[in-house]
Amino acid sequence: MAAAEAPIISFHPGRLERIISRTHRNMTRIIQLTGALLGTLIGFALGLALLQRAGDLIQPANRPAFLTAFVVATLLFGYLAIPYITIYPVRRAVEKLSEAGAGEFALGVAAIIVGLLMGVLIGVPLAQIGGVAGSLAPPVVALFLAAMMLIITMSKRDVLLPAFGAMIPGGRPRGPTNRVVIDTSAVIDGRIADIARTGFILGTLIVPRFVLDELQRIADSPDAMRRNRGRRGLEMLSALQKDAVTPVEVSEATYPEVPEVDAKLMAYARDNAAAILTNDYNLNRVADLQGIRVLNVNELANAVKSVVHPGEEMRVRIIQEGKEPGQGVGYLDDGTMIVVEGGTKFMDTEVPISVTRVLQTVAGRMIFAQPRTEAE
Repeated sequence: MAAAEAPIISFHPGRLERIISRTHRNMTRIIQLTGALLGTLIGFALGLALLQRAGDLIQPANRPAFLTAFVVATLLFGYLAIPYITIYPVRRAVEKLSEAGAGEFALGVAAIIVGLLMGVLIGVPLAQIGGVAGSLAPPVVALFLAAMMLIITMSKRDVLLPAFGAMIPGGRPRGPTNRVVIDTSAVIDGRIADIARTGFILGTLIVPRFVLDELQRIADSPDAMRRNRGRRGLEMLSALQKDAVTPVEVSEATYPEVPEVDAKLMAYARDNAAAILTNDYNLNRVADLQGIRVLNVNELANAVKSVVHPGEEMRVRIIQEGKEPGQGVGYLDDGTMIVVEGGTKFMDTEVPISVTRVLQTVAGRMIFAQPRTEAE
């Protein structure tokens, strides 16, 4: 006779979340009831002590009402305040620990240990006081110093982490980085290959595995435009490895627990003290908020464009009409657009112009000018 098969128990993800949420609510309710009980007992004891010291300030007939009101107040305070003393700080601490990197976690543990050791050294003479003060002062002082050391250390972690990392055997200082992790958008853009050939990128270009996987997905897309973009990105990576002065290294980091590629990039940059090379505006802003160094290709392109001032004279070829009637449009060698008032009559010819104003926009720099005669 075949043995009976063991029943298979499975949980639907939504059901599991409801069970966890209900458990949290039940625990919160138990802690609140415990706080209410403690508040009642403490309030009753303090109320009696106050009544004994009050003397004639409170009439005997009013003492039951005073004691009842005091106990109710401490009961409500214990019920409402204890979650903010127990549950919420612990939950906040757990969230902070889950977000902290390995270096920050180790630095925080070291700060707590140093604070506790300072508390022990100070607590030895405090314990000689005797009585209740001698019993309570040492642990209170130790906990206070540990908390203060943790707060001060975390506020200065940007300065302490490089030195702390250099002290660890095999650790790398987290000062100026020599590793640059490249984003998919910067690879597809293509300008990074020319930039790398010039040698302006100091250090090593890192191409994580998840960036290669995303490029592969784009190159295999049924959409022709996306497919061409992905293939161009793969060609750019091949050109980087072959021709660039800057060394290129492929990292096998995947971060499977992080769903988005941008979030993976920031996680890799944090863990490896690397900068991010991108031309994605949103990624640039989010990385800046997290204290990650960003090298933006678009900002570099705008920074190296020719500097032109109002009143400067030059020659430009008018190649198309502008948005406004009579305007002609030309371009400098670096791609800067020049809008020439009344330039349509000089279409397809090179004309001397005088710059009237320079406008810096999100898309780049625009120059406005007027044609001038040779006599001028």
